[in-house]
Amino acid sequence: MLDEIKRRRTFAIISHPDAGKTTLTEKLLLFGGQIQVAGAVKSNKIKKTATSDWMEIEKQRGISVTTSVMEFDYRDYKVNILDTPGHQDFAEDTFRTLTAVDSVIIVVDGAKGVEAQTRKLMEVCRMRNTPVIVFINKMDREGRDPFDLLDEIESELQIRVRPLSWPIEQGARFKGVYNIYEQKLDLYQPSKQVVTEKVEVSIDSEDLDKNIGKPLADKLRTDLELIDGVYPEFDINEYLSAEIAPVFFGSALNNFGVQELLDCFVEIAPSPRPVKAEERTVEPEEEKFTGFIFKITANIDPNHRSCVAFCKVCSGKFVRNAPYKHIRHGKTMRFSSPTQFMAQKKSTIDEAYPGDIIGLPDTGNFKIGDTLTEGEELHFKGLPSFSPEMFKYIENADPMKTKQLNKGVDQLMDEGVAQLFVNQFNGRKIIGTVGQLQFEVIQYRLLNEYNAACRWEPLSLYKACWVESDNKEELEAFKKRKYQFMAKDREGRDVFLADSNYVLQMAQMDFKSIKFHFTSEF
Repeated sequence: MLDEIKRRRTFAIISHPDAGKTTLTEKLLLFGGQIQVAGAVKSNKIKKTATSDWMEIEKQRGISVTTSVMEFDYRDYKVNILDTPGHQDFAEDTFRTLTAVDSVIIVVDGAKGVEAQTRKLMEVCRMRNTPVIVFINKMDREGRDPFDLLDEIESELQIRVRPLSWPIEQGARFKGVYNIYEQKLDLYQPSKQVVTEKVEVSIDSEDLDKNIGKPLADKLRTDLELIDGVYPEFDINEYLSAEIAPVFFGSALNNFGVQELLDCFVEIAPSPRPVKAEERTVEPEEEKFTGFIFKITANIDPNHRSCVAFCKVCSGKFVRNAPYKHIRHGKTMRFSSPTQFMAQKKSTIDEAYPGDIIGLPDTGNFKIGDTLTEGEELHFKGLPSFSPEMFKYIENADPMKTKQLNKGVDQLMDEGVAQLFVNQFNGRKIIGTVGQLQFEVIQYRLLNEYNAACRWEPLSLYKACWVESDNKEELEAFKKRKYQFMAKDREGRDVFLADSNYVLQMAQMDFKSIKFHFTSEF
């Protein structure tokens, strides 16, 4: 069991949109031997789309909409990758994913440097003390000076850095990467789809001058001296306690520098770490199984309208068909077909160890944040939920497909992408989301996956607040006075839909004993 825990590496890839997360994931799978030919996100010559973008909408728009889980074996390690969406509108999905991983790779675009979304995600990593590795991508394009980039990462992400590889030139003149961690030079031939050979040269030999020319060789030697002078020695314990971030350079699209990243990563990255629950901290070495649900996806397989709940194993060994207790419902469940993922393809497994991410078939039993144990009462905490900022009425565009629409809306809401409210005054359904793009994705998926057409009607609301009170009479009086603006969520709780900040403040002043909550978890 201990050996199994030690060989697990579970991490997420995060960044701003378009920095190259999905392309990097694709190349890591290539080295892991899971795919023989790598796909690309935006393809003109490459006909194969990326493995992790399996939804139709992802292939069309060239963006990731949902987090995909992939696992492969590399050397003696078992690696679990979670490729996350970079887009602001799907940040919830990414935040939840960060609760289920032990370390993170941040991708930074070599030309643009650190962008807004990267900062936000880094704050989450900092709250949880997650170790990070930075990969500076797109070195095959003209970009900024590497030293400037390192300074920017230090100041923007508030973490000390230490380069473990160094680029030789960039853009069209790009020659390769010197690997500081293993002290050897790798000269590459760019190749987008297959793994190429490398050349090994030591830094002081004359071969270096022959391979890249004397001027570049001298520049590289000076740069390396400078790095050793400016940056501290790489200490693995500082990395594990999230005080320092190793930096790698390369180009994910052309396979430059990806292998160095992977080789170093599996050696230094943490194996599964203890997880905090409300009652106590759970150690991965414990005998008894515990795990939590951090994501639900509908329709991975379009032929079966099934939902899959992703469960992160925190401790003990998960065994197929063994009885486990679902804490929120208080009932015992057995899982006859737990699965492992390769984006959309899945295979049934008999056992799983801490750090693994397994898919459990969901028939409406799970919500995000549920805990499974062997009987102990535990509640894992820290899965964020967001208050919606945009609201629209959802209307059925095809009366013959009412049943499909209702089913589709139900399943997509389980994913936690958006929230559903039913207005008590006119009985209309309202969907609340964090970003505009989610409405388009919901509409697209309802049509393509459930064959149900819907249309949106505008609605101007400021906030949705969950209301509760110990004073029953006052709550009833509030509901009577605001009956046009009262709705129920899926759990049947009262929600007040305030149409402006002023209305909300007045309601808070007039009704003192009512509590207004802005997130659904209270």
